[in-house]
Amino acid sequence: MTALPAVLAPTAEAFPGVEFGTVLGDTVARVQSEDVVGFLLSVRDAGFEMFVDLCAVDYLTRDPRFEVVINLVSVSYSLRLRVLVGVSGTEPAMPTITAAYPGADFYEREAFDLFGIGFPGHPDLTRILLPDEWEGHPLRKDAGVGSIPVQFKGANKAL
Repeated sequence: MTALPAVLAPTAEAFPGVEFGTVLGDTVARVQSEDVVGFLLSVRDAGFEMFVDLCAVDYLTRDPRFEVVINLVSVSYSLRLRVLVGVSGTEPAMPTITAAYPGADFYEREAFDLFGIGFPGHPDLTRILLPDEWEGHPLRKDAGVGSIPVQFKGANKAL
C-alpha cells in the first residue's frame, strides 16, 4: 500500500477500525456501517468537500452481500476517496449520509428502489424510478428476469 494522504491522517487516527488502501492511485476506505456517518463528517471537514455519487453492488454469495460505494473528491487537494460500506443481505440497511452530504439524497433513494437497501434517517426514502406498487428490487442478482416491461414513474405524464 502506498502512503495515506496527509489530509486523511487525523481521520485514520480517529477511526482505527477503518481499512485504507489504494486502487489505481485512488485512496479506498472500507468503513463499518455504524461508523460511516462520523467517518464521512470527518473526511468532509478534512477537505473532501465534493460528493460525486453513491451506488450499490450485489455480490449475492459473499458476506456481506451488498456493498455501498461512495465516491468523494477533494478539489482543494486534488484527491479522490472511495468509501466502501458492507451491508448485510438479511436486513440490508446503513445510516443515511445526507447529514454529511445532502446530495446523496437521490442516490440513496435509487439504491433503495433498485437493491432494497434501507437508509434509516433518510428524509424521504421512497421509490424514485419504479412505480410505487412495484414489488421487489430489480438489480438484485436473485431477482427474476421478467417479461413485463417496466413502466418508470412519471413516464406517461405530459410535459
